[in-house]
Amino acid sequence: VQLQASGGGLVQPGGSLRLSCAASGGAFSINAMGWYRQAPGKQREAVATITSGGNTNHADSVKGRFTVSSDNAKNTVYLQIFSAKPEDTATYYCWAEWNRFSWGPSEESWGQGTLVTVSS
Repeated sequence: VQLQASGGGLVQPGGSLRLSCAASGGAFSINAMGWYRQAPGKQREAVATITSGGNTNHADSVKGRFTVSSDNAKNTVYLQIFSAKPEDTATYYCWAEWNRFSWGPSEESWGQGTLVTVSS
Protein backbone atom coordinates (compact mmCIF):
# COMPACT_ATOMS: atom_id res chain seq x y z
CA VAL A 1 0.00 0.00 0.00
CA GLN A 2 1.29 3.43 -0.96
CA LEU A 3 0.22 6.58 0.83
CA GLN A 4 0.03 10.03 -0.73
CA ALA A 5 -0.48 12.93 1.64
CA SER A 6 -1.42 16.47 0.75
CA GLY A 7 -2.71 19.66 2.30
CA GLY A 8 0.22 20.95 4.32
CA GLY A 9 1.33 24.54 4.28
CA LEU A 10 1.50 27.75 6.25
CA VAL A 11 -1.30 28.56 8.66
CA GLN A 12 -1.60 31.41 11.12
CA PRO A 13 -2.01 30.74 14.83
CA GLY A 14 -5.64 30.05 15.50
CA GLY A 15 -6.21 29.07 11.89
CA SER A 16 -7.44 25.88 10.27
CA LEU A 17 -6.02 23.41 7.80
CA ARG A 18 -7.04 20.02 6.46
CA LEU A 19 -4.65 17.24 5.55
CA SER A 20 -5.61 14.36 3.28
CA CYS A 21 -3.98 11.03 2.64
CA ALA A 22 -5.04 8.52 0.02
CA ALA A 23 -4.00 4.87 0.06
CA SER A 24 -3.50 2.91 -3.12
CA GLY A 25 -2.26 -0.52 -4.07
CA GLY A 26 -3.34 -4.05 -3.36
CA ALA A 27 -4.53 -4.90 0.10
CA PHE A 28 -7.06 -7.34 1.43
CA SER A 29 -8.01 -4.84 4.10
CA ILE A 30 -6.91 -1.55 5.60
CA ASN A 31 -7.38 -1.88 9.33
CA ALA A 32 -6.48 1.60 10.47
CA MET A 33 -5.07 4.87 9.20
CA GLY A 34 -3.84 7.96 10.90
CA TRP A 35 -1.32 10.71 11.35
CA TYR A 36 1.99 11.11 13.12
CA ARG A 37 4.16 14.19 13.28
CA GLN A 38 7.77 15.06 13.85
CA ALA A 39 8.96 18.49 14.85
CA PRO A 40 12.59 19.54 14.32
CA GLY A 41 14.79 17.96 16.94
CA LYS A 42 12.00 15.82 18.34
CA GLN A 43 10.86 12.25 17.99
CA ARG A 44 7.95 11.25 15.83
CA GLU A 45 4.72 11.14 17.81
CA ALA A 46 1.23 9.86 17.17
CA VAL A 47 -1.35 12.54 16.49
CA ALA A 48 -4.56 10.70 15.68
CA THR A 49 -5.68 7.35 14.32
CA ILE A 50 -8.94 5.87 13.10
CA THR A 51 -9.88 2.24 12.59
CA SER A 52 -11.89 0.88 9.70
CA GLY A 53 -14.78 0.66 12.15
CA GLY A 54 -14.56 4.36 12.91
CA ASN A 55 -12.94 4.23 16.33
CA THR A 56 -10.67 7.23 16.82
CA ASN A 57 -7.81 8.10 19.12
CA HIS A 58 -6.33 11.56 19.48
CA ALA A 59 -3.21 12.62 21.34
CA ASP A 60 -3.93 14.68 24.43
CA SER A 61 -2.06 17.62 22.92
CA VAL A 62 -4.53 17.88 20.03
CA LYS A 63 -7.82 16.79 21.61
CA GLY A 64 -10.51 19.33 20.92
CA ARG A 65 -8.47 20.97 18.17
CA PHE A 66 -7.77 18.19 15.66
CA THR A 67 -10.25 15.73 14.20
CA VAL A 68 -9.36 12.59 12.29
CA SER A 69 -11.87 11.12 9.87
CA SER A 70 -11.89 8.74 6.95
CA ASP A 71 -13.70 7.74 3.81
CA ASN A 72 -13.35 3.97 3.60
CA ALA A 73 -14.72 3.85 0.08
CA LYS A 74 -11.90 6.12 -1.05
CA ASN A 75 -9.26 4.65 1.30
CA THR A 76 -8.59 8.20 2.44
CA VAL A 77 -7.92 9.62 5.87
CA TYR A 78 -8.21 13.29 6.81
CA LEU A 79 -6.89 15.42 9.61
CA GLN A 80 -8.80 18.61 10.28
CA ILE A 81 -6.72 21.07 12.25
CA PHE A 82 -8.50 23.82 14.14
CA SER A 83 -7.06 26.46 16.44
CA ALA A 84 -3.54 25.77 15.22
CA LYS A 85 -0.68 26.59 17.58
CA PRO A 86 2.98 27.27 16.78
CA GLU A 87 3.86 24.05 18.59
CA ASP A 88 1.86 22.15 15.97
CA THR A 89 4.59 23.01 13.45
CA ALA A 90 5.96 19.71 12.20
CA THR A 91 6.13 17.34 9.30
CA TYR A 92 2.96 15.27 9.36
CA TYR A 93 3.17 11.66 8.20
CA CYS A 94 0.28 9.54 7.09
CA TRP A 95 0.25 5.97 8.37
CA ALA A 96 -1.74 2.86 7.56
CA GLU A 97 -1.96 -0.65 8.95
CA TRP A 98 -3.18 -3.21 6.45
CA ASN A 99 -3.33 -6.85 5.53
CA ARG A 100 -2.12 -8.16 2.23
CA PHE A 101 -4.22 -11.31 2.55
CA SER A 102 -7.09 -12.49 4.72
CA TRP A 103 -4.48 -14.37 6.71
CA GLY A 104 -1.02 -13.49 7.96
CA PRO A 105 0.44 -10.55 9.84
CA SER A 106 -0.53 -6.96 9.27
CA GLU A 107 1.85 -4.53 7.61
CA GLU A 108 2.47 -0.81 7.92
CA SER A 109 3.01 1.92 5.37
CA TRP A 110 4.11 5.52 5.74
CA GLY A 111 3.49 8.49 3.52
CA GLN A 112 6.17 10.92 2.43
CA GLY A 113 5.29 13.63 4.94
CA THR A 114 3.73 17.02 4.52
CA LEU A 115 5.01 20.11 6.31
CA VAL A 116 2.67 22.18 8.45
CA THR A 117 4.00 25.52 9.65
CA VAL A 118 2.03 27.56 12.15
CA SER A 119 3.29 31.10 12.14
CA SER A 120 2.12 34.66 11.76
